[in-house]
Amino acid sequence: MTLALFLTQPGELAHVSVGTTYVLAGPEGRHAATVKRVRPGERLYVADGAGRRLTGTVAAAEASQVRLAVEDVVDEPPPAVTITLAQALAKADRDEAAIEMATEFGVDRIIPWQADRSIVRWRGDRAAKSRQRWVETVRAAVKQSRRAWVPPLEDLVDSAALARRAERAAACFVLHEQATHALAGQPMPQVGEVLLIVGPEGGISDEEVRRFEAAGGLPVR
Repeated sequence: MTLALFLTQPGELAHVSVGTTYVLAGPEGRHAATVKRVRPGERLYVADGAGRRLTGTVAAAEASQVRLAVEDVVDEPPPAVTITLAQALAKADRDEAAIEMATEFGVDRIIPWQADRSIVRWRGDRAAKSRQRWVETVRAAVKQSRRAWVPPLEDLVDSAALARRAERAAACFVLHEQATHALAGQPMPQVGEVLLIVGPEGGISDEEVRRFEAAGGLPVR
């Protein structure tokens, strides 16, 4: 059975070592103790979202925290090639479903993109609330897939800013239904960022495709 994973903040596990006791407190500690109802003897993962993961056995579960006997500590190095998903805003929570799946697949970074044909707009209070939902979706997907790294969620960009990002990437692929090239089989860099651009429900506009191609992007199926 796969162990449940709980998340702390980056750096919180810096001084944890095998043979010590770690106290999982805060919202995750309360969730483990009162919702998951972990019990002494159960084994858990705890990750800091920045590559460090511990394995521990529950020594005691209280109302708002769990004490773990640390059995193992692993530091997962960042990958040489990082995959960044630029996901267009979409209605009916389709964008949240997309970033959830991408996080579980292993994407390393996420950029919310205000595409020309995005019906959804992040403005005012809605922007803050929508962004927070994306953050929560990513963290839940990290826990579901037992990842030690939490993909950073960058600031919202428009198409012009995304094209500038494409210029800096080691490779850029634009998912497009009329593309003649397949993503499978395309050469990948050995280091750097691979930028994957996914459009909204209305598709990527012709002007955006031209802009991304001029920045070095390749439309692919």
